[in-house]
Amino acid sequence: MAKKKSAVLKIVIVILIFVFVAILGYIAYTYVTNDINGNRNSDTEYTLVIESSDFQYDVSLKLKQNDIIMNDTVWSYWMDKNYPDFTYINGEYYLDSQMSYEEIAQKLQSPDISHQTVSVCIPEGYNVFDIADVMEDNGICSADDFLEACKSKDAYDYDFLSSVPTDGTVAYELEGFLFPATYDIGENSTGEEVVRTMLEAFETRITNSWISYCEENDMTLYELITLASIVEKETLGDGVAQNIASVFINRLNSSIQLQSDVTIDYGNLLRSAGFDDDIVTSYNTYKCAALPSGPICNPGVENIDAVVNHNDTEYYYFFSYNNGSDFYFTDSYDDFLTEWEKLKDTNTD
Repeated sequence: MAKKKSAVLKIVIVILIFVFVAILGYIAYTYVTNDINGNRNSDTEYTLVIESSDFQYDVSLKLKQNDIIMNDTVWSYWMDKNYPDFTYINGEYYLDSQMSYEEIAQKLQSPDISHQTVSVCIPEGYNVFDIADVMEDNGICSADDFLEACKSKDAYDYDFLSSVPTDGTVAYELEGFLFPATYDIGENSTGEEVVRTMLEAFETRITNSWISYCEENDMTLYELITLASIVEKETLGDGVAQNIASVFINRLNSSIQLQSDVTIDYGNLLRSAGFDDDIVTSYNTYKCAALPSGPICNPGVENIDAVVNHNDTEYYYFFSYNNGSDFYFTDSYDDFLTEWEKLKDTNTD
């Protein structure tokens, strides 16, 4: 009799276990099915941001942590099965917790705001206005946002910016440090993000020779870049930058105004941008005693090095002729005027 009761009890236990497993299976199946179909007990909205460093694991985790899906493991398995070659596109996606896996997957193929990478080339000698136009034309950020991000150094923590004056005479405090190079930047970035990328590129190019030159000549890095920016804009041909740099250095050492026309051109740009006469005048090297209040463009390494390694000359004057293909250097103003009268007509552009 006892054996029969024991056998019945075992059968009952087996049945109960089976029922329990079946219930668990049903619950799990319902849980997974509801998650896949978007039948969730929540009404959550979330903007998913996918960056270039994000992979499926990162995306899954973001979706789970922000209550768009209930289970990141199920999502990853479902994606591997249904979209084995899926490519996540950089951008911002507006999602809600009522979307099915299929709807989410379809949505992730078309960002509401694209952050896809765009390759842009910033040539040596471009100023903030030139760069702003490039960024806007390529959908990276608006020109106004970029220019605003260049006005003050306060948002950026770089030691090399410590020598930038804060006396109110500098129009764009980041001008000169926006390193000319080819960049891969995401669409719809902020101006600050773009500027920070360019400042980081500049930081990696600073050499010991630049620092040593500044220390040996009682010059700040900002002053070095300012002088190099003028050399950059004056250098129309190859092989003359070191001579041009020597002219300006000789003038600075002799307390003679630089009198560079390219600084007037930059001042005119500032006036057109709404800056007052005091700031515009502070860039005019026919009016200021020495260097302008700041760089007039963003020089490349070659022309910064041209200042550091300038030729040892006695030149104080120069001009270009043959439409900038040739240069004439002299230490005499009278000689300068004489040769200019002979050669000025070769500049026809």
